[in-house]
Amino acid sequence: MSFAAAHDRILAAARLAAPRLGTTVVIAVDGRSGAGKTTIASAVAEAIDARVVALEDLYGGWDGLEAGIARLVSAVLRPLAAGAQASVPRYDWTAKNWATPWPLPVPERLVVEGVGAGARTVAPYTSLLVWVELAASARRERALARDGKLYAPHWRRWAAQEDAYIERERPRKRADCLIEMAAEDPPG
Repeated sequence: MSFAAAHDRILAAARLAAPRLGTTVVIAVDGRSGAGKTTIASAVAEAIDARVVALEDLYGGWDGLEAGIARLVSAVLRPLAAGAQASVPRYDWTAKNWATPWPLPVPERLVVEGVGAGARTVAPYTSLLVWVELAASARRERALARDGKLYAPHWRRWAAQEDAYIERERPRKRADCLIEMAAEDPPG
């Protein structure tokens, strides 16, 4: 599926989605590293005037996939569901420590993107779950081209966490939209 077709398909579904996070419609964009999640999430968020929360900011390091999912629920989704402003954590990957969280007032629409956005603990708040798929070799090439020096030494370690998460949670099977990207589509 082309990037444009994927974008249009997600937008159509997002416009029909009912809020499940209080008054907020949450579009969760999940998939493995390098699949194109960030590109799709950014384009969708811009088209529907949504805020974006990137799970990459919530992981807290290379062993933090599960902790990032838990932070998403506790620091972002639960407060917003209660009608309160969230304080979104931000991990500084270069400094290897936590930066100042950013405030997120209750939005009308929210895009959550990253590995783990389709977790079952996130599902009660999610209006639309998108799974982004791309061949493993193309994903690795994209991810390393984007953040090679930072990411290359941790690729296998992170992939093992993705494998465990996907095996346990089965987000692809539960997705409302399955987007199969091609290597020539814009990277994400």
